[in-house]
Amino acid sequence: FLLIITVFSGRAGVCLALAVFLAAVERSCGNNAYEPEEFLKREYSLTKPYQGLGSSTTSHWELMGNAMIMPEHVRLTPDLQSRQGAVWSRLPFYVRDWEIQVHFKIHGQGKKNLNGDGLALWLTKERMQIGPVFGNINYFTGLGIFVDTYPNEDKHQERSFPFISAMVGNGSVAYDHDRDGRNVDLGGCSASVRNVDYDTFLLIRYIRNTLTIMMDVEGKQEWKDCLEVPGVHMPQGYFFGASSVTGDLSDNHDLISFKLFELAVERTLEELENEEEVLIPSVDYRDIPVEVVDEGMGVLSIFFLFIFSVVGLVLLIVALLLIHQRWKDRSRKRFY
Repeated sequence: FLLIITVFSGRAGVCLALAVFLAAVERSCGNNAYEPEEFLKREYSLTKPYQGLGSSTTSHWELMGNAMIMPEHVRLTPDLQSRQGAVWSRLPFYVRDWEIQVHFKIHGQGKKNLNGDGLALWLTKERMQIGPVFGNINYFTGLGIFVDTYPNEDKHQERSFPFISAMVGNGSVAYDHDRDGRNVDLGGCSASVRNVDYDTFLLIRYIRNTLTIMMDVEGKQEWKDCLEVPGVHMPQGYFFGASSVTGDLSDNHDLISFKLFELAVERTLEELENEEEVLIPSVDYRDIPVEVVDEGMGVLSIFFLFIFSVVGLVLLIVALLLIHQRWKDRSRKRFY
């Protein structure tokens, strides 16, 4: 009797183990239908001890401005006023579907809303250029992801800062810093990423022309949705970068790791046949041209405007004198 129970128990255990195994396989297969296989691209990644970062021509990444390599991170800007720093990949990027996971830390001595300005992640045509948009140039061509820690525009209270947003630029659209980019951004989400005791991460995924941003900023080791924008068209051959800037207010902006994955995405024959080369970054739903902010006339324009104004004034005075002289001549003839 005990032998029979043992045999049946053994068979039940085997069956149970087999059922658990099959369920796991089925779950794995089901997940693969939604999660593409990914491959780490080390030449586009930046991790400790940051051996691929430096001024050597053989390095894959390059420092700029006040950025400096430290044992545990790359400090883009220190907690000091008026600093700019960045790291830029030297290699143009030619992967169709990709994902980056960024480990970063923002911290400093300033109190809330007395700190700034934030950091940005880039995939752009231009590289290694200093400017006003989180340390990069304005009117950029490509994709910018912004972690903005200071509200410059106080009129709108619907956003809580820090705020994560995205922008696609085509080289003719300006990021309006005074309005926190509200004129051009694609949306975003609030995220408490400053002066926290746990690690903070961003995930940016680009797959089938859809841009997705997720975040892990609560110390729970799980991704939460921030933004999803379909119809984003990005050319290839652009450069990845990360930058930061401080002004009158400051913070430490640290980049701990930047991991890039190539995603293996299956495409149908119809998708491949209808695929066209993208030359200029664009977003489908932005049918109306985005407002371009007038940053004022240059010195040369002001000079020519001044010259034309003086010439016009002189011509006007000469014309008035001629009219006055003719009127006097006619008055004399009538008198005689």
